[in-house]
Amino acid sequence: MSEVDVFISNYTLVDPEIYQLWIEGHTASEAVAILDKKGLGKQTGASLELIASDVLDHYRTYSLLEKLLINPNKLQEQLAFQIEPKTRQLLIEKYYEFDDVVVRELLGKKLSSKNRKDLDEVAEKTGKPLKSCRRQFDNIKRVYKMVEEIPGSIVENIKNLFYLSDELAKEYASIVFLASIRFETSKKKLNSMTFTAWKRCCEVIMAHWTYKLTIPECNDTEMDKEFLLELRELKILLDREKEHKQLVCITLKPKLLQKSYTELDTNFRKYTGAIITLASTLHRSRDMRNLFVDFSQILDLFKTGNWTAHDLQQFFNAYSSCALELDCIRNDQGLKLSWEKYMKVVGVCMVIMYSS
Repeated sequence: MSEVDVFISNYTLVDPEIYQLWIEGHTASEAVAILDKKGLGKQTGASLELIASDVLDHYRTYSLLEKLLINPNKLQEQLAFQIEPKTRQLLIEKYYEFDDVVVRELLGKKLSSKNRKDLDEVAEKTGKPLKSCRRQFDNIKRVYKMVEEIPGSIVENIKNLFYLSDELAKEYASIVFLASIRFETSKKKLNSMTFTAWKRCCEVIMAHWTYKLTIPECNDTEMDKEFLLELRELKILLDREKEHKQLVCITLKPKLLQKSYTELDTNFRKYTGAIITLASTLHRSRDMRNLFVDFSQILDLFKTGNWTAHDLQQFFNAYSSCALELDCIRNDQGLKLSWEKYMKVVGVCMVIMYSS
């Protein structure tokens, strides 16, 4: 008698195209219609009935997997589905991806049951299926609840808990940061800011204004209160306005368009007054929440003068560096550091907003 070893494999097959349609919130019948329109039947010789059967089979599998995707740790540990590591990562990454237009509508809203019930308005406004909007809302709420109280790097915490790529974890980190500080995002004058613009602004604030720099074990969604209090000392620059203006104008005269230079020469006091006054208020939580509203009001001064984004960038570069040449800043190491950290955020964020 001969012996035969038998091994039965039951790998879970994931069709990336069908999975994407499921992720986007399309029903099985809608998915069949989309695949048929793309010519899947002609390419494979499969009948519409066979395509429908295949889609339904995939949809049933994805519905079962969803219970595990809600907690990626379970997907990593479970034995019911044999899934290759590469496929497992695809499942997680795609499930937690989101549409920028949907997230932009969710920014500033409480992650409450009431707002979840109102997602049909978001779906109508963005043109995205309601099911997809709910998935994105639930994912954001889940990530936020899991990481809001955990100390350390929020990006690393998200990557470790949800097995997301570095880029997607950074996007979620920005959303969590916005929600944690409760920045005002819904004012009409901020409507033109895309999610990408919000993300870039949040990243630079998190890099320079949070405890991340001074207390590594702290959650980097916590603002550095000591630094914000020190910003009040920057008022000294208002007393050196003429000297500051002279240095900025000398630096920028060969670089700016004539119209922008004339605006600078005429309105420097307005510009510097608004920028320095903002610095002196940010230690108050209420004023920090209105940070982007204040940025937009300062930018209105430049818009009135029809500044280009390039000239605005040149202005902030010179405005920041020239202040460091003043005795009151140059001879005070603490004030110098505060000024540099302050302007690294203000200059970048305002140029991003001006260009969006």
